[in-house]
Amino acid sequence: MAAEQSSILLHGVDFTSAPRPRKGITIASGHLQGDSFVLEALTTLHDFSSFVEWLRQPGPWLGGFDFPFSFPRELIELLGWPSEWSALMQHVRQLDRAALRNHFKAVCDARPAGSKFIHRHCDLPARSSSPMKWVNPPVAYMLHAGAPLLLDAGVHIPFMQPGDPSRIALEAYPGLVARGITNASYKSDTPAKQTPDRLATRRAILRSLEHGDYPQQIRLDAGRFKRQLIDDGSGDLLDAVLCGLMAAWAWQRRDQDYGLPPHDALEGWIIGA
Repeated sequence: MAAEQSSILLHGVDFTSAPRPRKGITIASGHLQGDSFVLEALTTLHDFSSFVEWLRQPGPWLGGFDFPFSFPRELIELLGWPSEWSALMQHVRQLDRAALRNHFKAVCDARPAGSKFIHRHCDLPARSSSPMKWVNPPVAYMLHAGAPLLLDAGVHIPFMQPGDPSRIALEAYPGLVARGITNASYKSDTPAKQTPDRLATRRAILRSLEHGDYPQQIRLDAGRFKRQLIDDGSGDLLDAVLCGLMAAWAWQRRDQDYGLPPHDALEGWIIGA
């Protein structure tokens, strides 16, 4: 008997703070069939207006989004910013990137070497960057660009922001999944660095995902998209799929708070951390 397919559409979103023709917001979409995430579409959006329209598409859907949803509470309190998430997002959107960077640089300059950046409680177990970072990677700018759009779209963010229960957004981090398989680099936005070794690593990651041979154990059915996932040297398509797998993992645990442990709702949490 064939495995039952869930009715909810699952998305993984690889985000960029500067969508443009050569690098967009990449979305992997599919359904959970048994213990397999069946990949059904890969979509790339090249501007924020398209992303806002996409966020407003009717549910039911659940998405794993690769950008921080909030900042560390310690940082928020240090800067005297609002301690309620929606008010915090409204405050943050009023700042331009230069002002945001200046705030964070001042905090970093006042802290000792080795602990310049403040982390959320979920960042250390996920091995993700502090949302304060404005370079390598610029996750502060990703939050600044993306999180207020979630608020505008009225999606439901469990524990953090009530919204349309048929459109659920959770924070995901593809590095958490990839490092469960290998620590080897598998991507680069620089064509000259899209090497045969990175190609081989993407191939090995896909093989592990297909067999469920990694901690989250959701199998990937990449279907006709497998070649694209291997050949994309930027890793954007693969990162979107990794976020989609975490969305599937969370959906399996929807009756257990989507697998989220008790946490600070102002800071949020990364799926699976």
